[in-house]
Amino acid sequence: MPHFYLEYSDNIKNETNISDLLQKLNDVFLSHHHIIPAGGLKMRAMEFSEYVIADGKADDAFVHATLKLAKGRTEEDKKALCEDLFETMETHFDELLQKRYIGLSMEFYEFATPTYKKSNIHTRFK
Repeated sequence: MPHFYLEYSDNIKNETNISDLLQKLNDVFLSHHHIIPAGGLKMRAMEFSEYVIADGKADDAFVHATLKLAKGRTEEDKKALCEDLFETMETHFDELLQKRYIGLSMEFYEFATPTYKKSNIHTRFK
């Protein structure tokens, strides 16, 4: 049931391919197939047009990712997944980081309470 949210400022939409980044990140998740069920993976990107970054006086940009997972993975597996995801983000934005000011960040949440879900997508992968 991994949920991955990618938020970004609209001032970079013409300088990068967010759909391409989502596919690259999806590939990272799938490479961790021993802890990530393909049928439960949900990824989405959200563009923001209203924001203030730093002092608000420059054309700064941001990309922030949030990963939410259910419990049940080892600390080592969670760390490896997060590092691979963030490295993929860094690599994707490397050229843009050379040309403009941009903040990249990612946070990880592990659900502490029970989750309620129903999906028949998993059956496609059995």
